[in-house]
Amino acid sequence: MFPELFSLGPITVYTYGVLLAAAYLLGLKLAMTRARARGLDATRMLDLGIYIIISALVGAKLLLLIVDFDQFRRDPAELLSLARSGGVFYGGLILAVAVAFWFMRKHRLPLWQTCDVFAPGIALGHAVGRLGCLAAGCCYGKPTTVPWAVTFTNRLAAANVGTPLNVPLHPTQIYESAAEALILVVLLATEKKGRAYPGRTFWLYMLMYAVSRFIIEFYRGDERGLVLGLLSTSQFISTVLVPLSVVMLVWLSRRPQPSPEVAGKPARRTS
Repeated sequence: MFPELFSLGPITVYTYGVLLAAAYLLGLKLAMTRARARGLDATRMLDLGIYIIISALVGAKLLLLIVDFDQFRRDPAELLSLARSGGVFYGGLILAVAVAFWFMRKHRLPLWQTCDVFAPGIALGHAVGRLGCLAAGCCYGKPTTVPWAVTFTNRLAAANVGTPLNVPLHPTQIYESAAEALILVVLLATEKKGRAYPGRTFWLYMLMYAVSRFIIEFYRGDERGLVLGLLSTSQFISTVLVPLSVVMLVWLSRRPQPSPEVAGKPARRTS
């Protein structure tokens, strides 16, 4: 595809980096809009969003380091590739959720209402970010003969992330981007349907993403490590996340719900 967007002298602007930045900004913008509509402290939401972005970047690269540790141990020079790679999304998601929980507890933000605010933004950002993967050639699929296969020819893709060239591959980047876009539509369309309760949107996102990621992993062709010799790292995490999401959805649906006045009241700001 187009790993490099353009160059200005010694400075190269990579398509993946531009789309990743756009993904974070669009996701944060959606979260801020939703926060204001719910009467939450917009400034605190912005601060939280920045923490989420930073922790997501760090977590994604950390999980990639863990998954490919043997490769990095054999060739320490490959550590430089972490700067070019987006990492493993699940690593970013897990660390971002952990940091977000810490931040919300510290600043006394309503836990599940805040999670609900950010969930559609995560789906939007991920949908855009996977288009960056397509442009860079990373997260590529297995060889295939399906009519919608993609064939990479740019040597930079092979040099940077080992993308097979001149071979029709499953467009797994598009599969995941489309799945995230569908999840976004479902979250927004169902948010006010049925019996709404704090945490439903967030855990519904986690459930749908885990299912879609588990399936898409069967079509991935890049090395991602195996757990128990059977499942990729992301599939293993999905097998944990699916039942956890179901349990959380059931548990939260049975909790007594706060009155609308209490639920919509902004949290007291602390310094």
